[in-house]
Amino acid sequence: MGYGRTHTVSAVGAGMIGERVGIAGWVEDSRAMGKVAFLTVRDHTGVAQAVARGDLAGEASAIPRQSAVRVTGVVQETRARGLDYEIAAEEVAVLARAAQMLPIDPIGRLESGIDARLNARALDLRSSKTASIFRLRAAVLSSLRSSLARLGFTEITTPKIIGSASEGGANLFSLEYFGRTAYLAQSPQLYKEQMTMGMGSVYEIANFYRAEKSHTGRHLSEFTSVDIEAAFMDDEDVMGVLEDLVATACADVSGSVEGGIGAPSRPFERVTYAQAVDELRAAGHDISHGDDLLDSHLRVIGEAHPGFYFLTGWPTALKPFYIMPRGDDPATSHSFDLQHGHLELSSGGTRLHDPDVLRERLREQGLDPAGFGPHLESFSWGMPPHSGWGMGLDRLVALAAGLDNVREAVLYPRDPDRLSP
Repeated sequence: MGYGRTHTVSAVGAGMIGERVGIAGWVEDSRAMGKVAFLTVRDHTGVAQAVARGDLAGEASAIPRQSAVRVTGVVQETRARGLDYEIAAEEVAVLARAAQMLPIDPIGRLESGIDARLNARALDLRSSKTASIFRLRAAVLSSLRSSLARLGFTEITTPKIIGSASEGGANLFSLEYFGRTAYLAQSPQLYKEQMTMGMGSVYEIANFYRAEKSHTGRHLSEFTSVDIEAAFMDDEDVMGVLEDLVATACADVSGSVEGGIGAPSRPFERVTYAQAVDELRAAGHDISHGDDLLDSHLRVIGEAHPGFYFLTGWPTALKPFYIMPRGDDPATSHSFDLQHGHLELSSGGTRLHDPDVLRERLREQGLDPAGFGPHLESFSWGMPPHSGWGMGLDRLVALAAGLDNVREAVLYPRDPDRLSP
């Protein structure tokens, strides 16, 4: 290891009494008692106490909090509560001195609001609570990729700069592209459908963009989406994939942060759209079949169906043009949303694979098929029946970590008010 570090903090233990070690980290706290100074030093693996005596005590206690230091010394037994050892310091070298006045206190002695913490995110990550959220996020990503590989899915990467709306929507960020207008992709929808023609089952985990002026704790302008698409699967099949992935990921990170939801019970409950409307009417809501479910409606449904549940059988008119209507009831679609309480995590369904029907659906939704020329052309090359879904990773991480605001689960969130840092 470099800079005189021989061990990370967690690699040093009570079994090393008498050994000389070098650790490096940040001074979280210091206190002096006469000719003895106690330093709390944190690195990315944990916390250690260093004890400096004599002249070194004065030097050590003068080091500003959050300065980066290297402590060299001998491991000895400790009486400090919650620690297995302490280091009798022989040298305390300042590697980077911190300012006396910091924008936030990462160890929480002075509470800071989320905006102040986001403005100083790099410093905020020295909070063990904040760091644990992003370790959980990394573990969720690892779990999702592992499960998808186990299920035979291949990871793909699709363009994020596109020439037209990927789903016909209006909430697009535009940019100049060599004299033409281009857009930031909202979704990999059309590309991932095309990929099923040659690769069967595919997935992408990537950032996408939505120009909605939403200021809720659930929406971001830049968000990470988990998308799958699979040939020769129907909506029931991909619901099974989704349940497998979400349940496994939540189980894998269960207990890693305080307040998380833990491992969910399976199978996830199924609630039809028609059933939801009936329940809302019974609760006194003025709603008709065919109306969209508002946030206020979903809060009522979520209270009646706690935990994860699928909302299935949505009206075809409420879903995107590529969703397949039911053969026995064209007004109802082969579609679903995955909910946790009132929070929507994912939306998906069986896709249309007949290009003529797809053109008709585009016209029904006021979209010009000519704007989807290359996509529709690919459907004439033997597009298989296929299904898929998209899921908000940021929402899943926030849920798994027990967070109310999705911005807490993103390192540098982008919303209508935040473009920096």
